[in-house]
Amino acid sequence: MSAAQVAVVTGGASGLGEFIVRRLHADGYRVAVADVADAAALTAELDSTGATARGYRVDVRDRTALQQLLADVIADFGEVQVLVNNAARTQAKPLLEITPEELDAVLAVNFTGTFTACQIFGAHFADRGYGRIVNMASLAGQNGGTATGGHYASSKGAIMSATKVFARELAPRGVTVNAVSPGPLDSPMVRSIVGEDALDGFAANIPVGKLGDPAFIARMVALLVSPDAASVTGACWDANGGLYLR
Repeated sequence: MSAAQVAVVTGGASGLGEFIVRRLHADGYRVAVADVADAAALTAELDSTGATARGYRVDVRDRTALQQLLADVIADFGEVQVLVNNAARTQAKPLLEITPEELDAVLAVNFTGTFTACQIFGAHFADRGYGRIVNMASLAGQNGGTATGGHYASSKGAIMSATKVFARELAPRGVTVNAVSPGPLDSPMVRSIVGEDALDGFAANIPVGKLGDPAFIARMVALLVSPDAASVTGACWDANGGLYLR
């Protein structure tokens, strides 16, 4: 295994995914940024040569595309040891108004995309006796959601269950699988859902009185994907400001 491990981050071109990409790259990982959007600006900023950062246009709903992603990353970097399943689709809508099409669309990205990537990359890691997978869950999957739609909350709850089953399956083969469950973050997505005018009142209802920091979530992910995290698997690390205690 080379000193500079290779990490794939889905949904890594913007939002929380971008924070994760930047953190891992700063920590010395070579990073593959997988997204339906163009990641060229981000990867060029990190490394214009493409030696330590590359973008890949991938729709995680497509199993064949995820298989091709693995093949392309190995062709470009020679190896891969880390997968961060961050790609997500968020929609805020009253529960009884969610259409079958909207349910399918959210589940296809959030749950099926995560589950399929765990299968494809998990098998590759297991064959080599080492790997780290982190799935991005959410407070919504633990408390049923408040600001987001029920389909989003359900998909995130399913991700936490999938994390456990993959962790149990892959642990004997040197692969850890964990989840990180953020509460409301200080991000454009949260601000758009809550509304700028209501943001102060929203934050006041969080026990610690503030929104979470995406950069700190990225540090949590970096810790879980490190080689030192060998004894942590099947876990869900919470960072929700005290909104959900267990």
